[in-house]
Amino acid sequence: MIVPIVAYGDPVLRKKGKEVPEDYPNLKELIDNMWDTMYNAMGVGLAAPQIGLPIRMFIIDPAPFADDETMDEAEINAISDLRKVFINPRIVSEEGEEWSFNEGCLSIPDVREDVSRKPTITIEYQDEDFKNHRETYDGLAARVIQHEYDHIEGILFTDKLSSLKKRLIKGRLNNISKGKVDIEYRMKFPLMKKGR
Repeated sequence: MIVPIVAYGDPVLRKKGKEVPEDYPNLKELIDNMWDTMYNAMGVGLAAPQIGLPIRMFIIDPAPFADDETMDEAEINAISDLRKVFINPRIVSEEGEEWSFNEGCLSIPDVREDVSRKPTITIEYQDEDFKNHRETYDGLAARVIQHEYDHIEGILFTDKLSSLKKRLIKGRLNNISKGKVDIEYRMKFPLMKKGR
């Protein structure tokens, strides 16, 4: 089932997520709803806070990046079959020289900016069966994971911008929180006036 994506300005996007217990109610249904919602919005990742749940879980499927003509075969292979659920993740390390990439966010539609991140991460997490994993990711896969991981820490990609960039997009962010944005997917706006 497709659920609304929470828009910029909602306090849930600023909360640090709580651990997900193994007996979390309707977890499989929640994960299925997250996949439906992410694919409907044509996203490559979605964190639980983005659908209003302040818990430590996110999903990723960066396969759409494989259509990027600038990527080599190794990069395409690394992301083309990376559909994963991350429960209670913890980034253990971030390494390498930071690189910039143009990021967007389903909770902040129509805003895209260059964000610098380290290229290699190691992460510990549980899958949907609560099996433990420790894995290392590079490049775009690492970036998508870092972006979604930030969500469960209460951090948005716009927080990583310079003060000047933040000032330049402030009006657009305010409009998003008020529902003044043209989007193709369901959203929940925190400051939208009743009756609109």
